[in-house]
Amino acid sequence: MTERPGTAVVIGATGGIGSALLARLRAEDRFESVLGASRRPPADDPLSLTLDLENEASIAAAAARLQSHPPLDLVIVATGVLHGSGLRPEKSYRALDPTALARVFAINTIGPALVAKHLLPLMARDGRSVFAALSARVGSISDNRLGGWHAYRASKAALNMMIRNLAIEQARTRPHSICVALHPGTVDTGLSDPFQKGVPTERLFTPDQSAACLLEVIAGLGPQDSGGFFAWDGSAIPF
Repeated sequence: MTERPGTAVVIGATGGIGSALLARLRAEDRFESVLGASRRPPADDPLSLTLDLENEASIAAAAARLQSHPPLDLVIVATGVLHGSGLRPEKSYRALDPTALARVFAINTIGPALVAKHLLPLMARDGRSVFAALSARVGSISDNRLGGWHAYRASKAALNMMIRNLAIEQARTRPHSICVALHPGTVDTGLSDPFQKGVPTERLFTPDQSAACLLEVIAGLGPQDSGGFFAWDGSAIPF
């Protein structure tokens, strides 16, 4: 994944997929430092950062701490919200609620964008670097056949556009950089738990299975792929 020591950061490192990514990256021993960032990081992990996607000051503070590490070769934003307190996927436009819409966009779109704002300047200049954010296949506009899930779909579609914009801008100063959106598949986590009915067993991944697939996809990406949207199996997903 990298030819020289560098730093990898997983945002959302205490979540299902994030914790699996963090564990795999640390086990691979390919980076000088592998740090996890989350809203409530474990107190016993010295390589953990506090980062709240809904608080830009915390993102800036995490970026300031990262300046003491080697340049960033890999940043993975493994965060997202679909349901929770006051949130549920809308079956109809009649269920649209401005407060819920704002919260979903804050976490799924604005948060990753602010992470990019503060961490992209820390990415390596003299070699390959990857900034990846977890999106969702349902965020594909051209692949939408069912409708519904308005806030989640729209926030992920907006994230995909943000990634495309970031890729274009980042390439101007870092021609070997890669910015991509990744679909992790249907993973057995709290986010997908209420919606797993009907998912074939072989298509319901454990977090570790998804993490392994995502890291393999990342390893195979080149600058020509920057700005793209890729599934867990490496296939391109249309915007």
